[in-house]
Order: sequence, then structure tokens, then C-alpha cells
Amino acid sequence: MPAVDKLLLEEALQDSPQTRSLLSVFEEDAGTLTEYTNQLLQAMQRVYGAQNEMCLATQQLSKQLLAYEKQHFALGKGDEEVISTLHYFSKVVDELNVLHSELAKQLADTMILPIIQFREKDLTEVSTLKDLFGLASTEHDVSMAKYSRLPKRKENEKHKAEVAKEVANARRKQHLSSLQYYCALNALQYRKRVAMMEPMLGYTRGQINFFKKGAEMFSKRLDSFLTSVSDMVQSIQGELDAEAEKMRISQQDLISVNESVYTPDSDVTSPAINRNLIQKAGYLNLRNKTGLVTTTWERLYFFTQGGNLMCQPRGAVAGGLIQDLDNCSVMAVDCEDRRYCFQITTPTGKTGITLQAESRKEYEEWICAINNISRQIYLTDNPEAAAIKLNQTALQAVTPITSFAKKHEAHHSSQNVKNTDNGKTTPSESAGIQDSTQLIALGTPIQFDIVLPATEFLDQNRGGRRANPFGESEDGSKDEQEDSLLQQMFVVRFLGSMAVQSDNTSEVIYEAMRQVLAARAIHNIFRMTESHLMVTSKNLRLIDTQTQVTRASFELATVTQFAAHQDNKRLIGFVVHLRETPGEESMSAYVFESNTEGEKICYAISLGKEIAEAQKDPEALAQLMKSVPFTNDGKFVLLNDQSEEDGATREGEESEA
Repeated sequence: MPAVDKLLLEEALQDSPQTRSLLSVFEEDAGTLTEYTNQLLQAMQRVYGAQNEMCLATQQLSKQLLAYEKQHFALGKGDEEVISTLHYFSKVVDELNVLHSELAKQLADTMILPIIQFREKDLTEVSTLKDLFGLASTEHDVSMAKYSRLPKRKENEKHKAEVAKEVANARRKQHLSSLQYYCALNALQYRKRVAMMEPMLGYTRGQINFFKKGAEMFSKRLDSFLTSVSDMVQSIQGELDAEAEKMRISQQDLISVNESVYTPDSDVTSPAINRNLIQKAGYLNLRNKTGLVTTTWERLYFFTQGGNLMCQPRGAVAGGLIQDLDNCSVMAVDCEDRRYCFQITTPTGKTGITLQAESRKEYEEWICAINNISRQIYLTDNPEAAAIKLNQTALQAVTPITSFAKKHEAHHSSQNVKNTDNGKTTPSESAGIQDSTQLIALGTPIQFDIVLPATEFLDQNRGGRRANPFGESEDGSKDEQEDSLLQQMFVVRFLGSMAVQSDNTSEVIYEAMRQVLAARAIHNIFRMTESHLMVTSKNLRLIDTQTQVTRASFELATVTQFAAHQDNKRLIGFVVHLRETPGEESMSAYVFESNTEGEKICYAISLGKEIAEAQKDPEALAQLMKSVPFTNDGKFVLLNDQSEEDGATREGEESEA
């Protein structure tokens, strides 16, 4: 017999949309079989009860036997022999029609009973298991939704354990019901063939045994055919028994797995995380806004395909595009007191989607996979090797630390915040591209928390004056008046800073960007603090977005290098060169991510330096004021507007800052 399509029991626990889609095909096949079986049984009952109308009954039965071929079973593979056999039986019924007379007892025992047993036992079992599987799936979805809403507070550990146990029980119940349901559907493909041929085998034998004339006319011709049909039925039954035993053993093996398979987030402390993934698939919770302040979460199946993030709901034949991952950024976020949430941001800085994983392992692997895909590693000849090499190279290149207290700091009289390393200062290098070891010493620590929280900064600096985000003067101080020509605000997020050995080339900034981003990816540092970067002709100030308190300030004269990333234009960095005491110098590179192009920030810094230099000479300042256009409020325009629409867009971005 040809091979029979089967549902893989190993995929029952994953319960992916692909498996659900295949399951719907089997369910459709079972529904079609149920309808056909009912029709076939009605025809057989008509033969049983219509002794005086046997000719009409046998004609109807012959038609129903031929109709099996036209049922268009979704899983019709391997039914060719069944169809050909039923065709031959139809011919026999037509020939016996004129001689046929029903023997009620024989027909009831050999024809009606097997098909009724098949319908009431096998088809009813499939229908019952389908209902149980649906209830178990619903219970599992409810428990997963309850588990997803668990807060991160430690005082609820007992409640979390109870919910996790409830999820495990629901998942185990769903797994067991799905295994039983899959086994019944697989077995139905064999029993379907037996149920279709066995009644007709009994019917034909009864007719031949009952009618002597029929036996004399057809016995020699049908003996070999009936024997072959009987052998085929026994062969199918043998295959069914063997397959049932294999499924029983496989079912026992799958049920006897470790408890961690059912329990989400079973290994919270040290999960085995693969950071070299270039493709990923699994269930995530998607955050949807339903109003101005209300949101809903939907559990969907997500998978990556090339540089795209796809989403496939249950029952869908294929997935749909939900996010382009090329050059995007991903970071962890706090969202509605839920755990394991992360957000994908588009290359233009627009917030994309917010997702929630069910465990720490899934959470970190999704972030690493999206980071790898956003770098377009999947386009290389060997993506897996490229991802491994990238992560290994980054791990060897950096040894980051995350504590601000572990680095040397000193406060300048203008509240400058700077980072220094204990190593000696390297001499100036010649112009041109230098080796990375000449730019940044191996093993240089990286600082990720230069920006203090706003509340902590207020406690340390009580009485400090707030900085106005719109550049308006709060008092008539001389410093504010001097800076009135240039006050540009940008929204930035601090990525990291580190000591450098040279400030003669912008390559030191690119190298610092590479090491900071690599260190963040390797050590799972995804959170970033958003601030306002105020560029004036005297200094660069980082201002808290909520309190408008100046967190850090750098004198513009100490900024010796500044540049935007060559590929990712939203990355901006600058080098601060400080002379602490005679003979002692320190140079530190600071890396930020902005909502606008980094070139605009570089232009603003360059313009600030020109203004600072021109202020020393009134004639030069006047010449500069003539060459650079002004805004309506008497301040310098950063970039020449290409069109009125572009100008309105940039003005809107600065207003948001």
C-alpha cells in the first residue's frame, strides 16, 4: 500500500501555526469522511430494509460506491486502489441486481454492523477528542495570558509559582490531548480504508453464499478478486496495528520528557542562550493600542524570514510582514509592569512594535537575533559563521563594565562629567587612519551610565538652575546673552563612553562606536537614557527630559573631534580632551544615538566653534552673521533649507526635542 499522510507527534507540543494548518486538513478530511460514511450507511440501510425494492437499492449502492472517487478528500493520497476496488464492486452489484434478494440477518451482520461501528466508534472518538483538544487549547491560552500579566515584584513569587504551575498543567493537558487527537486522526486514515472495503466484502460474500445461482455464475470469477481484497484489508490492518504501536511508544516518550518543557522560564538564573542566531521563530505577545491610553496584548506566532519579521496567526496558511528589520534597532523596555518586553525601532527613529517573550532565554535570543539580522548578516555567504565571528571579535575587543563608580571621575567647575583611564596618555599620532590599538588601548573599560538618574542628580545638586529646553532665557545673565546666537536642541540617547589614546582623527570615534555597540550586544545592555543635547557656542549640555536639569556639560573648546557614523547616520560621537593638571591629560570618546541625522549635530557643533572663534573678533563675527542665515527669532539656522516642507519638518523635530 502507498504511504499514508500522518501528523507528526513531535510537533504537538510546539503547536505552531504550520501544525495547526496541517491539522485543519486532517479535520477537513475527517469531516468529509463523516459525511460520506453517513451517506454510505443510508444506502446500506436501504438495502437492508427494502427487500421488495432491492433492485433500486442496489443501484443506489452502486452509485454511492462510484461517488467515493468524487469526494475530493484532502488526504486522498493512496486511495487509488480503494477507488479501483470500489469500481469493480459497483460492476458486481449491477450484475447481481436482477438476481439479488436480501437476507436480512447476513446483511445486518456483515454489512451494516461494521460501518455503524466505524461511525460510532472511530468517527465519534475523533469528534470527542477534537472537543477535548479545543478545551485544552483554550485553557492553555487562558493560563498563558494570566502568566503573561505577572508583575516583576518579588513579593509575588508564591503567586508566580502557582501561575507557572497552572501553565505547566495546562500545557501538559494540551500536549496529552493533542497527542491522543493526532493518533486518532492518523489511525483514521487506515480505518477509513478498512471501513470502506470490509462491509462490501461481507455484503458480496453474503450474496454469493445465499444465492446458489449467483454462486454458480460468479464464484469462479470473484474468488481470486475477493481473496486479494481480503489480503489487502489484512495488510492495511497490519500496517495500522504497527503504526498504532509506534505512535503509542512515541507518545510515551514524548510524555516522559523533563518537566522544564512545560514550565515557562524554568531556568531563570543561567539559561543557555544562543547569541549567534540569524533566524528565530516562536510565540510572542504583541502590544496593540486600542485607544489613547488603553492597550491590548495578543499572543501570535512570529518568525524571521531574511530581513523581515513575519507574523502568522493560528489557522492562517501563511505569515504576513509586520516589520522590516534591516538597519533597525532593538532594546529592552519597561511596559505596563510586564516582564521580558522589548521594542523595535525603525532606522528613521520611529517607534515600531513592542513585544513580550515568555522567558528570559527567548527574550535575549530574540534581541540578539534581531540585532544580527539588522546588520544584514543574513546576506553573507555563511551567515552563521559571520554571526559567530562578529560576536567573538567583539568579545575579544572589549571588556566593559557597567558601574559608574568603577571609573575615575572628576567634576569640572562647570559641572563637566568626564571619564579617564589609569593608563598613560599616548602621544599624538600622525594624520591618517591608525591601528585600533593606537586609538584605543586593549582592555579599556567602557562606561554605560554616564548620565545619572534625574532624582539622584537633584539630590546631589540642590538649588541648581533648570535649563530651558526652548532656549529662552530665564535671567539676564551674561552667559545666556553670549549664547543667544546658537541654541540648538537634539534628542539623544547615551550609548557609552571610553578613554581613547588619540584625538587626531575621526577614526577614533568610529572605533569607539564599534566597541560600545559590540559590548552592549554581548553583555545584554539594552536600556538607554534619553536626554536633550543643547549645543551652544560655549558648551554641550545634556539636559534631563523630565526635570530640565543639566546632567552633564562639556566646554566646546575641549571637544576636539566629532563625527557621525558613516553607515548609521543616527550615531554621533565626540572626543573631549581635558588637561587636568600640568603634564596630565585625558581624552574620552562619548557615543550617542539621536532621533535626527548625526550630521546635523556635527554641523551645530562646528557652527558653535566658528561662533566662539568669531566672537574674539567683531569683524569676523559680523562676516559670519552675514554668511549664515538666521531664524525669525535671531538665531543661526543649522542647515540650509532645501524646501519649505523640509524646513517645516526639521522645525517640528526640534520642537519635539
